[in-house]
Amino acid sequence: MTEHGIPPTIEWCGDRVRLIDQRRLPATLDFIECRTVDQLCEAITAMAVRGAPALGAAGAMGVALASVRGDDVDAAAARLVATRPTAVNLAWGIQRTRSAEDPVAEAVRVAEEDVERNRAIGGHGASLIDDGARVMTHCNAGSLACVGYGTAIGVIRAAHEAGRRPSVWVNETRPVLQGARLTAWELARLGVPHRLVADVMAAGLMAGGEVDCIVVGADRIAANGDVVNKVGTYGLAVLANHHGVPFYVAAPKSTFDPNSPDGASVPIEQRAADEVTTVAGTRIAPDGTEVDNRAFDVTPAELITAYVTEDGVERAR
Repeated sequence: MTEHGIPPTIEWCGDRVRLIDQRRLPATLDFIECRTVDQLCEAITAMAVRGAPALGAAGAMGVALASVRGDDVDAAAARLVATRPTAVNLAWGIQRTRSAEDPVAEAVRVAEEDVERNRAIGGHGASLIDDGARVMTHCNAGSLACVGYGTAIGVIRAAHEAGRRPSVWVNETRPVLQGARLTAWELARLGVPHRLVADVMAAGLMAGGEVDCIVVGADRIAANGDVVNKVGTYGLAVLANHHGVPFYVAAPKSTFDPNSPDGASVPIEQRAADEVTTVAGTRIAPDGTEVDNRAFDVTPAELITAYVTEDGVERAR
């Protein structure tokens, strides 16, 4: 069901998986249909679908797809989990569906519960957003990163729906520009006031007292509370700590990984060099330039003010 012009990010369609092709946004709202596990793996790897909760649903639906097609489910699960090694929700969704008696029904349940969880996260987190607050966010942790509603953007969205009148500083989020392409697209449809800023502007905004809090999502939260999220999150947390700005992390409990003792133990995905050397297909670096394109960084638990989950707000410091 479409809400505010934002359809479900991913949904089960009987014998295939239908998802928004996020590579095409904001220019066009297009969909792709994955009828095989290999097609779904390609969509995940290419970030046609991305965001930790959405990947949980994608993993679950991938197992359901293999089951319906009569494929080797174990082999399909192995291919799916290898596509994005950092986001723990992907493996969580896969495992949950593999252990179910009816993989299709379970995958649909995973998707439905995701929206319910995100609404709960938003409801709890809205209490942290003061009336008229100027909120900064990074990457995209909205409806597009989930099946629907959003985690970090869900907090802002719930505050907006409650009449708290938040406005948002949207970090562009280099190198793939999820903030510029996706978060700004969502906020416009939700009617939430926002301004897009270059990532390097964050420090100056905080120094000028123009940021009241920061809300981000997470791809994995280690047992000690360290947060693995889109690269650039750690720098924002350091700046927030220096300037006395509250730093909140909004994520479902499925993003908490008890098997990762700390952030240093989490594998950090290295992505293709051309994400850094090109912008919108135009090369911006000399041929032969070496690139280190780590997709995530680790924010130590001591820099986090609170975690917001479907169970409530847990103060970290």
